[in-house]
Amino acid sequence: MLAYIGLDDTDVVGAAMGTGRLARTFAAQLPEGVSVWGIIRHQLPRLEGVPYTSNNSSACIVVEYNDPAELDETKQRAVDHILAHASLGSDPGLCVAPAGAVNTDLINFGMVCSGKIVNQADAMQAAKQVYLEGLGGTNDGIIGASAAVGLTAHGWCGRFIEYGRLRSLGTDVLVQELWETGIRVVSIDRDPAVPLPDDMVFTNGWLRPSLWAGVPVLQVKAAENGGWVTAHGKRKKAHPKSNAA
Repeated sequence: MLAYIGLDDTDVVGAAMGTGRLARTFAAQLPEGVSVWGIIRHQLPRLEGVPYTSNNSSACIVVEYNDPAELDETKQRAVDHILAHASLGSDPGLCVAPAGAVNTDLINFGMVCSGKIVNQADAMQAAKQVYLEGLGGTNDGIIGASAAVGLTAHGWCGRFIEYGRLRSLGTDVLVQELWETGIRVVSIDRDPAVPLPDDMVFTNGWLRPSLWAGVPVLQVKAAENGGWVTAHGKRKKAHPKSNAA
């Protein structure tokens, strides 16, 4: 069985550990029998009046489990992990939902949240069928945490920051190796050819597949000298907003 664990607003300007890294380090805290399927970063709007630290992103950990008791233990460990590692002055939120409990209200909320300003009441209404809790400060993190769950269940947005051997693959990797890892490779050129198993993908040291149709999909473009290059690369750090929390 699958479950979604959404986190948001766990850091402040200058923090050593952002929300994405906090989500990734939680993998080592999972109880026996529970494993990480993937961790997805979701972009939320950078709008006037929306406080955020740098890029306004939230994270969703997708876990596989066998028994409801395992998910209960996972939820408690997630609470403990956030309380132990969230930055002083942050406003963390946590949302935990078995995949089957995520309804259209929560999915639609995530989609709206990705483009418009919403509030805590909106989040609580959308997530009333699942676990949602603020863990400090203003508790504003419940907005992004619930949105991360809804967007992941939607299955057509966000990018993977953890998936299988994602972070151990080389700078240049064969399409076949990506397939074997579970990552599909799709050309987004105007007149796309099909990436073949023996084709090389040049990642420039940054490999982050998108969540498309509920699975990891790496978008590529044809390289000038043959093979493929990743369509998206690592961007420069954004300047934090002065009213970030």
